Amino acid sequence: MKKDKNRFNLNEIFHSTELQMPIIIIDDKEVEFSAGQTIIQAALNAGIEIAHFCYHPSLSISGNCRICLVEIENMPKLVIACSTPATEGMRVRSKSEKVIHAQNAVMEFLLINHPLDCPICDEAGECKLQDYAYQYGVGISRFDEVKNHKDKRVKLGPNVLFDQERCISCSRCIRFCEEIAKDPELTFVQRGDHVTIETFPGEELDNPYSMNVIEICPVGALTSEDFRFKSRVWEMSFTDSICPGCARGCNTIVGVRNNKILRIEPRENLSVNDYWLCDYGRLNTIKGVNDEELRFNSPAIRLNEGTTENEDLLDVNWDEAISKSVSHLKNYSANDILFIASAYSTLEDNYALKKFAKDIFSSDNIVYIPNFDENFGDDILRKSDMTPNSNGMKLLGIKPISDSAVDSLGSGNIKMMFVMNEDIKNINGAEVFMKNIETTVNLISYKNTFSSQANVILPISTYAEINGTFVNFQNRIQRLRPAVTSLEQERLIGEFSMSRLDKFGAHNDRWTRGTKFNSRPGWKIIKFIAKAMGHNFEFENSEEVFTELCGVIPEMNGYDYETIGSIGLVAGERPFAEA
Repeated sequence: MKKDKNRFNLNEIFHSTELQMPIIIIDDKEVEFSAGQTIIQAALNAGIEIAHFCYHPSLSISGNCRICLVEIENMPKLVIACSTPATEGMRVRSKSEKVIHAQNAVMEFLLINHPLDCPICDEAGECKLQDYAYQYGVGISRFDEVKNHKDKRVKLGPNVLFDQERCISCSRCIRFCEEIAKDPELTFVQRGDHVTIETFPGEELDNPYSMNVIEICPVGALTSEDFRFKSRVWEMSFTDSICPGCARGCNTIVGVRNNKILRIEPRENLSVNDYWLCDYGRLNTIKGVNDEELRFNSPAIRLNEGTTENEDLLDVNWDEAISKSVSHLKNYSANDILFIASAYSTLEDNYALKKFAKDIFSSDNIVYIPNFDENFGDDILRKSDMTPNSNGMKLLGIKPISDSAVDSLGSGNIKMMFVMNEDIKNINGAEVFMKNIETTVNLISYKNTFSSQANVILPISTYAEINGTFVNFQNRIQRLRPAVTSLEQERLIGEFSMSRLDKFGAHNDRWTRGTKFNSRPGWKIIKFIAKAMGHNFEFENSEEVFTELCGVIPEMNGYDYETIGSIGLVAGERPFAEA
């Protein structure tokens, strides 16, 4: 065939227009970088560690600490890697003799007035100053004068304490308040070795994101009043999870000791929460998880069905409570029962409840209760939708409770309520219509306004005790993993993190006696009720529930826990391996 001279060769066009990334050479390694990147950004992206205290990828450059000094070929002096732009062909040395000598000098300078607080400091074990003193320090100091003493335990705000002696003046906390929280509250005062940080006159560090300064502080100068002196970090287990405080679904790390949650920190996810977490998510979402007064620790049934007195609730075993639930359910037709799902529960639990209503009662009479607080939301992270899984409800086809459903409750058409992980008081007119409800079966974790009137209580595990998934406001499906264990802990391979004390504690050690609540995941409770009613749900663990529900939701076909991964996946997107 004669070659058409006018025909374009797409291969040639592609290669002729292909953009070549500029190259910088760091310690004899070629590193690609984007225009505008600094040396430290190019290095960190390539997995090359350059020491730094004041640099943070989400904050402006300050260049305070000087520990990131590097040597550039044909430049007479060392430069700081955090503010020096990378240029094509630049040759950088981060481990030359000149650089090491400078790093030793910087560490000696930073430690001159730093107190030897490591044995009592909350930051010990995760402190950059400790790490760099070992890596870049010389182990001795020529300073033999008296250290400059400053104030300790300074209360900057309701949640943050400041130790002035430990501060290395990196200014991360100041820049965070100005640039991320949009609320300038901190500033440097004094000069020289007397410099310290204070709040502006009449101000305190009380913005909704104030506790983020604790994580970004590279030393132990800023500490959490809530976590202070509770545990050494090497005695804790750390589990990746999701914050249930609002529809954002911030990625978190749950810190646990002796089966008790001691703190929650943000986990980096640039698609969801960047590096941050609000104070509400840190403090309010864990208050009840270990509260023995607030939580139900056993199934319970009402002995005298004709009363609603608290003392008539009797703790029983699971078999008896499930049997009692079945006997109540058999007394009513589908139209008599309202199933209450929950946007606070996982996709797996809500799917099991919908399947239960549909397969056993042929009922679509299932709703959830929305929860919006317009005063809570902002333009940083917090959303006005206070539930973590309302978009999961949409994917499952479960609708918010409607006016007609409320009218049915008020008119007495609904005689039984099957409630999962909700407080009925959140429905308008609950005080009135609850008088018309003959029977309630509650799958709940915490005591609430109407729990004392329930006929059956089936304790459901909290978000921190289960495997599962939430769908945030972006339609991003994200994984929950168990951080604390219940009596019937569901263990998927590799999913449960254990601390050193968990692994090596003996039965007579006090740190192995943390409370384990007698609770179960919602899907498992529903599965057993269905089985007692003659229906066999095939799933045996949460991942099997997830796989089954993915088969009926078109946007999630083919998903499993592995494809969701650690940063989540937007419903409808194909997993990276398939893309």
